[in-house]
Amino acid sequence: MPRKPTKRRQLLGTRPLTFSSFARASCMVRNQISKSKLMKSHPKHEGNDFIRNSPEPQSESSDSSSSDEEFEEVQADFAFFDPKPDDFHGVKTLLQNYLDDTQWDISGFSDLILGQTTVGSVVKVEGDEDNGVFSFITALNLARYKDSRSIMELKEYLLKVCPDKDIKNDLKQLLEEQASSVGLIVSQRIVNLPPQLLPPLYDALFDEISWAIEDEPTKELQDSFRFKLHILVSKIYKLKNTNHKKKATPETEESIIYVKAEDEIFHKLCLWSFCFPLQVQPQTTNELKGYQLMGIVMAVEASKVPTFRDELKSLISES
Repeated sequence: MPRKPTKRRQLLGTRPLTFSSFARASCMVRNQISKSKLMKSHPKHEGNDFIRNSPEPQSESSDSSSSDEEFEEVQADFAFFDPKPDDFHGVKTLLQNYLDDTQWDISGFSDLILGQTTVGSVVKVEGDEDNGVFSFITALNLARYKDSRSIMELKEYLLKVCPDKDIKNDLKQLLEEQASSVGLIVSQRIVNLPPQLLPPLYDALFDEISWAIEDEPTKELQDSFRFKLHILVSKIYKLKNTNHKKKATPETEESIIYVKAEDEIFHKLCLWSFCFPLQVQPQTTNELKGYQLMGIVMAVEASKVPTFRDELKSLISES
């Protein structure tokens, strides 16, 4: 079985990366990316898609408030690549605000992501001379990288922002005693990456994890990908004045908007989750004025991955 099978997809139109009718309307304004960045990058898996253009590139955590900007559609041929050192600035840019406004070793974290080529992908535009990174995904074993300053600071941050005592105890165990079987899934992208790329992107991640368990040169490395549980750090829009200390209870569509489409599935499948307020708040549209951008941390058992993959494909195909 080839490690990086090539898959071509047909031309597809971009859509907002949230899927309720209200979420689509409120997120249209955030679908922005620079034309100058678009026609610039190279393969692993490939896909042809359209992407909306506007004056400034935005990551999913970027602020964006203007609703009167004019958009044009430009064809982009996306491809999946193994991470490499040249992707440092693109990955670091996409990680801005990953831990809110915290000062931490984001450069070291970027190096960890790029140094793990066995599991992980970056998404670029084929033929882009500037080698721009539009998305990346990886899964990092928390024990394997426990001596990294960035991982130590990330663990400290997560324990600090967790508001629930019981969940904090569970989280502390995962970050310490059980860290050898915990994979931190990190998936960042520009706001309007075509959602049709999400299923193959996650398929590539979980397939590579399976292959690494068989193909890595040492048992220690193989075992480092035998994840029993995944932790995800992401963001959601949540109605103000709602209880954000619920344990693994899905909110209604009216109370929460998922910035990333897949987070709705992860949230439903998670063992537990918690939300916390963010210091960095973007300017919002009128539709989002009653909402607050919150951080969310989810713990998802690895046994739920097949269900997640199936539900993600269904979600994208129905949107």
